Amino acid sequence: MDGKLRIKISIADRVYPLTVEPAQEEGLRSASKKIDVMIKQFEENYAVRDKQDVLAMCALQFASQVEQKQIDNAIDGDETIERIKKLNLLLDQYLEN
Repeated sequence: MDGKLRIKISIADRVYPLTVEPAQEEGLRSASKKIDVMIKQFEENYAVRDKQDVLAMCALQFASQVEQKQIDNAIDGDETIERIKKLNLLLDQYLEN
């Protein structure tokens, strides 16, 4: 356990003991807080009382955000590549003159 931390993370009123790298601690604590906030929002806005259903909805929400970011980054990457190709073409034309 070289340099690892033992922490306890609370999600949906349950405590989970974890052994993590120090660099991961802040991210895990922040993520657990976001999950709890999202759980409260789902419980307040929808007639959902089953924690498993609420946790499933949270998982879906977070997974869809990750997927959307990947799609957005792929689109941005394609646009960037096209711009670079156009710039290369312009530079080639300029250097030929």
